[in-house]
Amino acid sequence: MAVAGRMATALKLEPGELTPVVWSFAYFFFLLSGYYVLRPVRDEMGIQGGVDALAWVFTGTFVLMLAVVPAFGWAVGRFSRRGLVIASYGFFIVNLLVFFALLRAGVAPEWTARAFFIWVSVFNLFVISLFWSVMNDVFSQTQALRLFGLIAAGGSLGAIVGPGLTAVLAERVGPTNLLPLSAVLLGAAVVCALVIMHWAGTGGVRARADRVRESVWAGATHVARSPYLLGICGFIVLYSTLSTFLYFEQARIVEDAFADSGQRTQVFAVMDLITNALTLGLQFFATARLVAWLGLPVALALIPLAVAAGFGMLGLAPTLAVLVVFQVVRRAGNYAITKPAREMLFSVVSPEDKYKAKNFIDTVVYRGGDAASGWLFTGLSAIGLGLSALAFTAVPLAGLWAVLGLALGRARRRREDGLGENTAD
Repeated sequence: MAVAGRMATALKLEPGELTPVVWSFAYFFFLLSGYYVLRPVRDEMGIQGGVDALAWVFTGTFVLMLAVVPAFGWAVGRFSRRGLVIASYGFFIVNLLVFFALLRAGVAPEWTARAFFIWVSVFNLFVISLFWSVMNDVFSQTQALRLFGLIAAGGSLGAIVGPGLTAVLAERVGPTNLLPLSAVLLGAAVVCALVIMHWAGTGGVRARADRVRESVWAGATHVARSPYLLGICGFIVLYSTLSTFLYFEQARIVEDAFADSGQRTQVFAVMDLITNALTLGLQFFATARLVAWLGLPVALALIPLAVAAGFGMLGLAPTLAVLVVFQVVRRAGNYAITKPAREMLFSVVSPEDKYKAKNFIDTVVYRGGDAASGWLFTGLSAIGLGLSALAFTAVPLAGLWAVLGLALGRARRRREDGLGENTAD
């Protein structure tokens, strides 16, 4: 009790908060550890499924997401929160074990690898969404403001441990044999979720299914009526286009550099590990200071300018070393600077748009941009553009992304000052 009391005091927790915070921290830790064990394996499966087929895989991800969103909304309205957690995570764990069996048996290896890539890309969206739904059931709005940063640190730690495990084990045991490890970590996350809900008495809570469905599709009409929201859509599309271009270049460079599947998975895991550690350091020491010092417009343009420079360097030298440095800097900068700055853009829209329009942009626009840019990259490759030429093609797009970031930051400032368009447009 004395240790628990000292811990609660050190963390500035109020009476009764230590238990749910510790279990919530552990829940997010195991959840993101499990995901980040899978992420490097997913990237390796993208290569095993055929680099030339990646555009089809990205399209499949988009189509599956469109199908799963209403199905998830239906389940949210018909299951208690406890039942939804058990059913959803249980379904994902069974899926992992099925993929493990198929990959071990060598059943249609290319198609299984493609299906696994799509599955992981969609799985990530829903398990994290469900996590925050549980958190919002357990904690009040006042508690959320104080505690969610601490709880999120559990996810940040898991995002370092997960790829660390994969980096150590991938070459020794092989990528396929990491799937049961991820299933165990997800199982631990389920146990934590059930303990939290039992403690808080929120296991029987139900949400409205129509709220989940409308959040996506009603958001489309809201976006179409607002130049400001359309600008955010353009920002997201340019982000996803440039991310997809770099991902396709990464797949080709890594495929050429390593013949062994375990080595490729290890490289992807090390990149994730460095990225997540660097992100955590930036978030802890630099994000708030940088945004305050630079101002939102410059913060939104900073990483796009770095991406333009990175693609220029990759065009001059499309090598593994340049790719790894570029990818780590881009992803860490996005997580630590661009994404927090981008989320600030929604602080001046109506409460309805913070839910409906944002969900539409974060799902349909984002994944649709992935699919479209995948085909754009494939088409440019088909007409003879090599890796260097494709990298140089991305430079002006990154420049446009930076200009749009500046414009959006200034537009937000005008809306905040009451000089721009009405926030309910």
